[in-house]
Amino acid sequence: MRMKMVTVTILGLLCSLLAQAQPYPSKPIRIVIPFPPGNTTDIMSRLIAPKMSERLGQPVIVENRPGASGMLGLDYVAKGAADGYTIACVQGGNMVVLPHTSTTSR
Repeated sequence: MRMKMVTVTILGLLCSLLAQAQPYPSKPIRIVIPFPPGNTTDIMSRLIAPKMSERLGQPVIVENRPGASGMLGLDYVAKGAADGYTIACVQGGNMVVLPHTSTTSR
């Protein structure tokens, strides 16, 4: 019985060595701003993006998606692939208050 457990453990460890994750990031990262260009969130994101790109070795794209008090941009990010390549930069009020006060989210 003990030999069987050791064999299963060794096989499990060998299988885990074969599984390798894809390095992150392996493609451009998109930062979505749910407001028009020129506000504080947009300016800060555009200042941070070049440094992120330099450190990560991939382009970082800042994209504005204004409309519906920020809900359009947040909806775009929420419905996107959950792979970490599309992120949102927002103010706390948009994520906390708007879903409860907007008539379209009910």
